[in-house]
Amino acid sequence: MIALLAGCGRGAAREGARAEAPLGEVWLTDAQIAEARMKIEPLDEQEVDDVVLTSGKVTFDDAHVNHVFSPVSGRVTRIDAKLGQRVKQGDILAVLESPDIGAASADLHKAEADRIAAEHDLERQKELFAAHASSQRDLDQAEDAYRKAKAEVERAKQKTSLFRASSGTGVTQTYAIRAEIDGEVVAKNVSPGGEVQGLYGGGTAVELFTIGELDHLWVVADVYEMDTPRVKVGSRVTIKLFSMPNKTFPAKIEWVAGTLDPATRTEKVRCIIDNTDRAFKPEMYATLFIAVDERKAIAIPRSAILRLGEQTAVFVEKGKSPDGRHVFTRVPVTVDESEGSKWVPLVRGPERGARVVTEGAILLAGEK
Repeated sequence: MIALLAGCGRGAAREGARAEAPLGEVWLTDAQIAEARMKIEPLDEQEVDDVVLTSGKVTFDDAHVNHVFSPVSGRVTRIDAKLGQRVKQGDILAVLESPDIGAASADLHKAEADRIAAEHDLERQKELFAAHASSQRDLDQAEDAYRKAKAEVERAKQKTSLFRASSGTGVTQTYAIRAEIDGEVVAKNVSPGGEVQGLYGGGTAVELFTIGELDHLWVVADVYEMDTPRVKVGSRVTIKLFSMPNKTFPAKIEWVAGTLDPATRTEKVRCIIDNTDRAFKPEMYATLFIAVDERKAIAIPRSAILRLGEQTAVFVEKGKSPDGRHVFTRVPVTVDESEGSKWVPLVRGPERGARVVTEGAILLAGEK
């Protein structure tokens, strides 16, 4: 086909019978256009924006995911949870030996002992004061010491409660890491004998387990500011995964953010996906086609657009040459390709009514 067109561009007039096309133009006869199967259509308004195209990411439902950290530092002595295992809320995932727990337990028992001693001293001071054997000042000091001892017991109890340590008899250094929700162990980053940094230890804590429900996931996407008025809760969505490009998944928008991201000027939207077949996995990338109301705009089909280096252009028929051939010239354009429909709105380019090559333009590009 290129050989066919080669005889009609610049330098085509070998016999001198035909004028040579000037630089920047391609001249074709009716027969050459037909043989090249080129399609030429007038530029006009079209129904566009019936679909907003955007990208998104698969994530856990944040109400059904538990990122498990240890609040205390220590050494792992036992691991009960395995990857893929189903666990229930309260199940032990791993056990640590932690000096933090030992110190918290010891502090509580010491505080309890000090409180009992302060209580006994207060009782003695009351008896002595009643017998006029001690002063009011001694009684007041005993009462103050008892109140301080009670406050220290409450502080120690709060600390052990924060660590969920036992407040029973004896001092223990054992700490059990438990599941906070029902779900599946989808990630594990802990090994027997390993040292664990606690959240309250001043260092950088590492997530030990991730527990989540995979049967229902979210797909979160960004919608550009210009499209936000048309994307609403309930809008129909078609989702495609990069890993399965030939398969589509239906969904609906169930949440739209009330604010824009100040850095990207986009609005977050979210779909809920039924994932009982486990096709979706958290952190997968997806393409979302969001159905919106159509609007009228001057637009060209995607097949008309050419990428020529850094330039985006179309070919436009400009009339007839002196010898009767069709004259085509390349015109730079600016288009809005953020939409998912086959028609692309024209931001800058030919005027309405211009005859644009909508199919076969790549053959003309080879002659430029």
